[in-house]
Amino acid sequence: RKRCADLECSMLMCRGKAMRDFKGPDCRFVNFKKGEAVYVYYKLIGESTELWAGSVGSDFGYFPKDLLEINHNYSNEELELPTDETDFVCF
Repeated sequence: RKRCADLECSMLMCRGKAMRDFKGPDCRFVNFKKGEAVYVYYKLIGESTELWAGSVGSDFGYFPKDLLEINHNYSNEELELPTDETDFVCF
């Protein structure tokens, strides 16, 4: 399952600053450098509660939530929705 700001998970939930460099293990993850802005679109819940999905520039993917220092919330609304296969493919 996942938490989103809207039914399509297309609205931004929050923005943060990367606290350190991150290079994901595969193409489902987004890579970033310390200090870069990261935009969060949804948060996985359940077994993978440590992963959020977001973008850095034009790249989109998952990253560990503890690497992000939130500095702006766009929405306080959090809808709980089911995940589907497209949530776990490479972008």
